[in-house]
Amino acid sequence: MISIDVKMAWRNVWRNPRRTILTICAIAFACILLVFMVSWQLGSYETMINAAVDIHMGHLQIQAKGYQQKHDINLAVSDPRSLGRILDKIPEVSAYTYRADAFTLASSRDRTYGVLVIGIDPEKEAQVSTLKRSLREGRYLSEGDTDQALVGKLLARNLRVRVGDELVLLGQGRDGSVAATVVRVKGIYSSGQDDFDRSSIQIPLGYFQDTYAMGDAVHEVVIRSDTLKDVPIVKTVLQHDIKKEGRRNLDVLDWTELMPGLIEVIQIDVTSGFIFYFVLIIVVAFSILNTFLMAILERKKEFGVFMAMGTTPTRLVKLLLMESTAMTLIGIVVGTCAGILLTWYFQVHGIFISGAEDILRQYGMPERIHPRLSIISIILGPSLVLVITFLTALYPALRVRRLRPVEAISST
Repeated sequence: MISIDVKMAWRNVWRNPRRTILTICAIAFACILLVFMVSWQLGSYETMINAAVDIHMGHLQIQAKGYQQKHDINLAVSDPRSLGRILDKIPEVSAYTYRADAFTLASSRDRTYGVLVIGIDPEKEAQVSTLKRSLREGRYLSEGDTDQALVGKLLARNLRVRVGDELVLLGQGRDGSVAATVVRVKGIYSSGQDDFDRSSIQIPLGYFQDTYAMGDAVHEVVIRSDTLKDVPIVKTVLQHDIKKEGRRNLDVLDWTELMPGLIEVIQIDVTSGFIFYFVLIIVVAFSILNTFLMAILERKKEFGVFMAMGTTPTRLVKLLLMESTAMTLIGIVVGTCAGILLTWYFQVHGIFISGAEDILRQYGMPERIHPRLSIISIILGPSLVLVITFLTALYPALRVRRLRPVEAISST
């Protein structure tokens, strides 16, 4: 059976319908915005991370200690096949590949540029990255290829080369010898990341190892896990198994360590987002505060009569808090449901970002971003609204405890 206090609180909520509806609308609007914006942030972060992972980095990499900081050709991973056997036993690993890198001068007939030459295993690379799908001209590398190369679209334009043209590569081998060769452009790719397309050339791994005197060594074992959630599991298992084999000169780096710049961008965006959410919630809190201060002023005589009849101040405070909670819950339920529907619509159809193509390309992101509904985005914003509005309602409610019946009844 519904208590008398609950019935009174519900009746009092609708004593001034216009003010109540406006307050509920303010709370609902805050919840809609919070659910959508948090989902938008999570969706954009997921898109940024997946784009970077898919294009080149992978979820994890095994490297020689110090290679991430120096990129010294001498800091190599010997016997990478033994690491492959370890990876084959980890169920959360969906694919892996081997790469070797060297900074080199690349010369065409007209121009010379400093580039990063990357030796890849064509078959394994296609399972880890989007390189094969990024080809815009020519063909992908085959297992039997030797002096063939894939060139980034922007680099090909800068060097003024097309498919079938020759490039002279001049660098330094691992043993200190001169690494020089001539390769023919087999394909031109556009990954979506301008920096990568402007500075990289891909050649077969075996040919790279011969040219740069690498032997069977590589610089990176690039790993792709089933999902981002599996990355910590794979990393822990790898670190244990590599240590067990006594290979203490190797590091296992996850995507957060491989892309610190991306993490900084996400952290800055999270901080600015929370500042915006805080301001929004404060605005809603002042709306609640104004509503209940007005309610107390208007009902001062009524509260005095109640107290004169023996109603305790504690019961009146409880009654006011029930009223505020009822309005808040209505606003939160309506706002959360509307926010979920709005976010779900854009999650399916995406939001086209016009005019920001250059910025998006820097991170390999598509022009259409999809928000991502999650338990966090559904619960976080409404929970903050509930807590803040409840705390805000405490101040005007507790003012009732200081009322004196005689003064309250005689007030005008």
